Amino acid sequence: MAEYNIRPAVRNDSSMILSFIKKLAEYEKKLDQVVATASDIEKYLFDHKNAEAIIAEYQGEPAGFAVFFHNFSTFMGKPGIYIEDLFVDDKLRSKGLGLGLFSYIARLALQRECGFLEWSVLKWNKPSIGFYKKMGAHDRKEWDLYRLSGESLSKLADHNK
Repeated sequence: MAEYNIRPAVRNDSSMILSFIKKLAEYEKKLDQVVATASDIEKYLFDHKNAEAIIAEYQGEPAGFAVFFHNFSTFMGKPGIYIEDLFVDDKLRSKGLGLGLFSYIARLALQRECGFLEWSVLKWNKPSIGFYKKMGAHDRKEWDLYRLSGESLSKLADHNK
């Protein structure tokens, strides 16, 4: 029997998912930016289905998670999957859970006829970058990620109103 299992998240996992999000934010030194609640997770993952989540369990206990959603490449004419978050508890790293989470999502991508998987990584996170390169991933140096949120998003939405 495998020591770990990966399964789709269910509504009752919402608080656990939030706990993993906070652990990830702490690792990334961004815990102060987490404003999500378990109700938000439940609403947007399970009611509105804006994203999906999977849970990694090690010896029957929650050990990690991933949240992902579909995007689309107009150049390829195919959907892709964007991995928003993927995290394995510090004490359980190097047991194959991270690779297991990626593999699970890769199988979904192929089943859903997606052309690619994408995710972002902080430039200072060398251990993760090394892990991604071992899997065969490559960076997209020609692209920078931009985001509008808060007041900037509201201001743009009000333009030409």
